Amino acid sequence: MPMPVTMKMGDLMSEEEFFQFCQMNDTLEFERDSQGNIILMSPTGLLTGTFNSKVSIELGIWNKENELGQVFDSSTGFTLPNGAVRSPDVSFLTSEKWNALSESEKETFGHVCPDFVIEIRSKSDGLSYLQDKMKEFIANGTQLGWLIDRIANKIHIYRADQSVSVYDSLDVMLSGEDILPGFTLNPAALIKISKR
Repeated sequence: MPMPVTMKMGDLMSEEEFFQFCQMNDTLEFERDSQGNIILMSPTGLLTGTFNSKVSIELGIWNKENELGQVFDSSTGFTLPNGAVRSPDVSFLTSEKWNALSESEKETFGHVCPDFVIEIRSKSDGLSYLQDKMKEFIANGTQLGWLIDRIANKIHIYRADQSVSVYDSLDVMLSGEDILPGFTLNPAALIKISKR
Protein backbone atom coordinates (compact mmCIF):
# COMPACT_ATOMS: atom_id res chain seq x y z
CA MET A 1 0.00 0.00 0.00
CA PRO A 2 1.32 3.49 -0.78
CA MET A 3 2.13 5.92 1.98
CA PRO A 4 0.17 9.18 2.16
CA VAL A 5 1.56 12.10 0.18
CA THR A 6 3.99 14.06 2.36
CA MET A 7 5.11 17.62 1.62
CA LYS A 8 8.53 18.31 3.12
CA MET A 9 8.20 21.53 5.09
CA GLY A 10 10.59 21.40 8.02
CA ASP A 11 10.09 24.51 10.13
CA LEU A 12 8.76 26.74 7.32
CA MET A 13 5.32 26.94 8.89
CA SER A 14 4.47 27.84 12.49
CA GLU A 15 1.59 26.17 14.37
CA GLU A 16 -0.61 29.19 13.68
CA GLU A 17 0.31 29.23 10.00
CA PHE A 18 -0.41 25.51 9.67
CA PHE A 19 -3.82 26.00 11.28
CA GLN A 20 -4.58 28.87 8.87
CA PHE A 21 -3.35 26.76 5.94
CA CYS A 22 -5.81 24.01 6.93
CA GLN A 23 -8.66 26.54 7.27
CA MET A 24 -7.93 28.02 3.85
CA ASN A 25 -7.96 24.50 2.32
CA ASP A 26 -10.89 23.17 4.32
CA THR A 27 -12.06 20.76 1.62
CA LEU A 28 -8.84 18.78 2.17
CA GLU A 29 -7.58 16.97 5.27
CA PHE A 30 -4.03 17.34 6.50
CA GLU A 31 -1.90 16.06 9.32
CA ARG A 32 1.57 17.23 10.30
CA ASP A 33 4.39 15.03 11.57
CA SER A 34 6.77 15.90 14.39
CA GLN A 35 9.29 17.33 11.87
CA GLY A 36 6.71 19.81 10.53
CA ASN A 37 6.06 17.98 7.24
CA ILE A 38 2.48 18.14 5.94
CA ILE A 39 0.69 14.89 5.17
CA LEU A 40 -2.21 14.94 2.72
CA MET A 41 -4.88 12.46 3.82
CA SER A 42 -6.93 10.75 1.12
CA PRO A 43 -10.72 10.54 1.40
CA THR A 44 -12.16 7.17 2.38
CA GLY A 45 -14.52 5.03 0.37
CA LEU A 46 -18.22 4.88 1.17
CA LEU A 47 -18.07 1.63 3.17
CA THR A 48 -15.25 2.89 5.40
CA GLY A 49 -17.05 6.21 5.83
CA THR A 50 -20.33 4.67 6.95
CA PHE A 51 -18.52 2.22 9.25
CA ASN A 52 -16.55 5.12 10.76
CA SER A 53 -19.81 7.00 11.32
CA LYS A 54 -21.43 4.02 13.06
CA VAL A 55 -18.42 3.61 15.38
CA SER A 56 -18.62 7.34 16.26
CA ILE A 57 -22.34 7.03 16.97
CA GLU A 58 -21.79 4.06 19.31
CA LEU A 59 -19.12 5.95 21.25
CA GLY A 60 -21.31 9.06 21.28
CA ILE A 61 -24.26 7.14 22.74
CA TRP A 62 -22.03 5.70 25.46
CA ASN A 63 -20.66 9.17 26.24
CA LYS A 64 -24.13 10.75 26.34
CA GLU A 65 -25.11 8.22 29.00
CA ASN A 66 -21.86 8.52 31.01
CA GLU A 67 -20.80 12.15 30.41
CA LEU A 68 -17.11 11.43 31.00
CA GLY A 69 -15.63 13.61 28.26
CA GLN A 70 -15.85 14.60 24.61
CA VAL A 71 -16.02 12.48 21.44
CA PHE A 72 -14.36 13.77 18.25
CA ASP A 73 -14.69 12.94 14.56
CA SER A 74 -12.01 12.30 11.96
CA SER A 75 -11.55 15.95 11.01
CA THR A 76 -10.39 16.99 14.51
CA GLY A 77 -6.72 17.90 14.86
CA PHE A 78 -4.77 17.36 18.09
CA THR A 79 -1.31 18.86 18.65
CA LEU A 80 0.60 16.09 20.41
CA PRO A 81 3.46 16.73 22.87
CA ASN A 82 5.99 15.81 20.14
CA GLY A 83 4.62 18.65 17.96
CA ALA A 84 2.76 16.45 15.44
CA VAL A 85 -0.82 17.34 14.53
CA ARG A 86 -2.85 14.15 14.15
CA SER A 87 -6.48 13.40 13.31
CA PRO A 88 -7.62 9.95 14.45
CA ASP A 89 -10.77 8.53 12.85
CA VAL A 90 -12.58 8.54 16.21
CA SER A 91 -11.26 9.85 19.52
CA PHE A 92 -12.19 10.60 23.11
CA LEU A 93 -10.84 13.13 25.60
CA THR A 94 -11.67 13.06 29.31
CA SER A 95 -13.59 15.96 30.83
CA GLU A 96 -10.56 16.78 32.97
CA LYS A 97 -8.36 17.34 29.91
CA TRP A 98 -11.13 19.10 27.96
CA ASN A 99 -11.86 21.53 30.81
CA ALA A 100 -8.14 22.32 31.19
CA LEU A 101 -8.03 23.71 27.63
CA SER A 102 -8.54 27.42 27.07
CA GLU A 103 -11.34 28.59 24.80
CA SER A 104 -8.79 29.60 22.15
CA GLU A 105 -7.21 26.13 22.25
CA LYS A 106 -10.63 24.56 21.74
CA GLU A 107 -10.98 26.60 18.54
CA THR A 108 -7.65 25.36 17.11
CA PHE A 109 -5.56 22.17 17.15
CA GLY A 110 -5.29 22.24 20.93
CA HIS A 111 -2.19 20.97 22.70
CA VAL A 112 -3.63 17.76 24.08
CA CYS A 113 -3.39 14.06 23.37
CA PRO A 114 -6.66 12.10 23.23
CA ASP A 115 -7.10 9.41 25.88
CA PHE A 116 -8.63 6.96 23.42
CA VAL A 117 -8.29 6.68 19.64
CA ILE A 118 -9.61 4.49 16.86
CA GLU A 119 -8.05 4.20 13.41
CA ILE A 120 -10.06 2.38 10.74
CA ARG A 121 -8.03 1.07 7.83
CA SER A 122 -9.44 1.69 4.38
CA LYS A 123 -8.11 0.39 1.07
CA SER A 124 -6.07 3.56 0.60
CA ASP A 125 -4.28 3.18 3.98
CA GLY A 126 -0.94 1.45 4.37
CA LEU A 127 -0.93 -0.74 7.49
CA SER A 128 2.57 0.23 8.61
CA TYR A 129 1.66 3.94 8.45
CA LEU A 130 -1.35 3.38 10.72
CA GLN A 131 0.67 1.19 13.09
CA ASP A 132 3.30 3.94 13.40
CA LYS A 133 0.54 6.48 14.01
CA MET A 134 -0.93 4.34 16.81
CA LYS A 135 2.49 3.95 18.42
CA GLU A 136 2.91 7.73 18.24
CA PHE A 137 -0.41 8.28 20.01
CA ILE A 138 0.58 5.88 22.80
CA ALA A 139 4.04 7.45 23.14
CA ASN A 140 2.40 10.86 23.54
CA GLY A 141 -0.15 9.89 26.19
CA THR A 142 -3.06 7.95 24.65
CA GLN A 143 -4.18 5.28 27.10
CA LEU A 144 -5.97 2.92 24.71
CA GLY A 145 -6.13 2.62 20.94
CA TRP A 146 -7.88 0.32 18.49
CA LEU A 147 -6.64 -0.15 14.95
CA ILE A 148 -9.50 -1.83 13.10
CA ASP A 149 -8.07 -3.34 9.93
CA ARG A 150 -11.10 -3.98 7.71
CA ILE A 151 -8.86 -5.07 4.85
CA ALA A 152 -6.99 -7.90 6.65
CA ASN A 153 -9.82 -8.62 9.15
CA LYS A 154 -7.61 -7.94 12.15
CA ILE A 155 -7.83 -5.74 15.23
CA HIS A 156 -4.72 -4.31 16.91
CA ILE A 157 -5.19 -3.05 20.47
CA TYR A 158 -2.58 -0.61 21.79
CA ARG A 159 -2.27 0.12 25.51
CA ALA A 160 -0.37 2.68 27.58
CA ASP A 161 2.07 0.01 28.81
CA GLN A 162 3.26 -0.30 25.16
CA SER A 163 1.67 -3.75 24.78
CA VAL A 164 -0.11 -4.62 21.53
CA SER A 165 -2.73 -7.38 21.23
CA VAL A 166 -3.80 -8.62 17.80
CA TYR A 167 -7.05 -10.45 17.01
CA ASP A 168 -7.37 -12.33 13.73
CA SER A 169 -11.05 -11.50 13.40
CA LEU A 170 -13.32 -8.47 13.47
CA ASP A 171 -15.92 -10.54 15.32
CA VAL A 172 -14.54 -9.61 18.75
CA MET A 173 -16.24 -7.76 21.58
CA LEU A 174 -13.84 -4.91 22.27
CA SER A 175 -13.79 -3.32 25.71
CA GLY A 176 -13.12 0.30 26.60
CA GLU A 177 -11.39 -1.04 29.71
CA ASP A 178 -10.72 1.54 32.44
CA ILE A 179 -10.62 4.44 29.97
CA LEU A 180 -14.22 4.00 28.74
CA PRO A 181 -15.89 1.97 31.50
CA GLY A 182 -18.78 -0.09 30.16
CA PHE A 183 -18.14 0.72 26.50
CA THR A 184 -18.06 -2.29 24.18
CA LEU A 185 -17.98 -2.60 20.42
CA ASN A 186 -18.21 -5.50 18.00
CA PRO A 187 -16.75 -4.25 14.68
CA ALA A 188 -18.07 -7.24 12.68
CA ALA A 189 -21.64 -6.50 13.74
CA LEU A 190 -21.32 -2.86 12.66
CA ILE A 191 -19.83 -3.85 9.31
CA LYS A 192 -22.82 -6.14 8.65
CA ILE A 193 -25.13 -3.19 9.33
CA SER A 194 -23.02 -0.97 7.05
CA LYS A 195 -23.34 -3.41 4.14
CA ARG A 196 -27.14 -3.63 4.23
